[in-house]
Amino acid sequence: EVQLQASGGGLVRPGGSLILSCTVSGFAFDEYNYGWFRQAPGKDREGISAISSSDGSTIYANSVKGRFTISRDRTRNTLYLQLSNLKPDDTAIYYCARAPALLLSFQARYYDTWGEGTLVTVSS
Repeated sequence: EVQLQASGGGLVRPGGSLILSCTVSGFAFDEYNYGWFRQAPGKDREGISAISSSDGSTIYANSVKGRFTISRDRTRNTLYLQLSNLKPDDTAIYYCARAPALLLSFQARYYDTWGEGTLVTVSS
C-alpha cells in the first residue's frame, strides 16, 4: 500500500523550532519528488517547499524561505521539514506529498499522493 505519514507536529512558542517527518512506504522513494504543504484555518492550502529526487535541489515559498529547511534520508525513506523561528502565522496542518519526478514544483496539481497532516500550533 502506498503511504505517506507525516509526524512531529505540536505546540511551540514563537521563535521556537520543530522537525516534521514524513515516512513513505509502498513505493520506490528515490523515484519521486516530494513537497510540503500547509493549510491554516480558513485559508487555502499553500505549497511551502519541495525537493528533487534527482539531485536534491530544493525550492521554498517566500513565506518560509530562510526559516524552513527540507531534506530527505534515502536510507530511512523519510522526508523532513525543519521549522525554525516559528511565527503564529505558521500555525497550520502540514502535509507531505509525492510527485512524479518530472518537474520540481509546489503546485498541488503535480502531486498524486498525500499523507495525513500533522498539526503545528505556534502560540505563547
